[in-house]
Amino acid sequence: MKAAVYTKYGPPEVLQLREVPAPTPRGNEILVRVRASTVTSGTIWARSGRHPTPGFSLLLRLAFGIRAPRRQILSYELAGEVEAVGGDVTRFAVGDRVYGTTTGLAAGAYAEYVCVPEEWRQGVTAKMPAEISYAEAAAVPIGAMTALHLLGDAADDGDGQRVLIYGASGSVGSYAVQLALGRGTTVTAVCGPAHVDLVRSIGAAEVIDYTAGDFTRRGDEYDLIFDAVGKISRSQVAGLLAKGGRYRSFKSPTSERAEYLAQPSALLAGGELRALIDRTYPLEEIAEAHRYVELGHKGGNVAIEIGGEAAR
Repeated sequence: MKAAVYTKYGPPEVLQLREVPAPTPRGNEILVRVRASTVTSGTIWARSGRHPTPGFSLLLRLAFGIRAPRRQILSYELAGEVEAVGGDVTRFAVGDRVYGTTTGLAAGAYAEYVCVPEEWRQGVTAKMPAEISYAEAAAVPIGAMTALHLLGDAADDGDGQRVLIYGASGSVGSYAVQLALGRGTTVTAVCGPAHVDLVRSIGAAEVIDYTAGDFTRRGDEYDLIFDAVGKISRSQVAGLLAKGGRYRSFKSPTSERAEYLAQPSALLAGGELRALIDRTYPLEEIAEAHRYVELGHKGGNVAIEIGGEAAR
């Protein structure tokens, strides 16, 4: 099978398309014919061996390999169909369209096939909503689950709650806007000038261009401030928090749970949640896709098409 493999940390060019043996499902595993994956911040950090937060690069290398990556096929999100199942599988059958993550597994989804357990502690797999494409499905799990986990109960009071989401045009941020709106809150979104219209299209009541001035001096107050890109601290926005207001950050630990994916699945099926796709690249252009994401200007998600069927 074809796979994008990297054997050393470095720039996008370390990702090389190669022929490697296809995996075989065992026990509780399903073999997924991968149709789409994504380029996320996590894949950028894992590929480069560097993390933007001081001190985190060492932790990253301890997790992935000090001198070279132990996990040589990247990507944490996938969508595709079940090609084969292990003897202990009960939830999935051959032909099922599935999506989920490869967190904690030996190989990622920058490949034509990947084996994932039916259930495991670190990641999730579920049946895809029939109403969305492979590219849209692949772009959902990590961004939507992260947004849902970090929002927690902070926006549950609904009507009257005022929420500010910083970095609203990214994957986590765009899901946070939509999920917060679904709880009846009023959302103010902060993003770059290129994505103001995009963020407005998903329902934000007000969209602030962060390049137009210091938004922290506006004098407004919010019940929840959600930093979806990990670039503002609580101290920077403390003056915007209403009495009893809460601050949540992308830098906080998150976890992947089946229930975190179940809610977005239902919302996607009902058309109440959108997966924003900025660009789609074929697997053969994986290095170019990584270069684009590293620029830091994407709106929503960047999908990787594998096998020519990501849009279907």
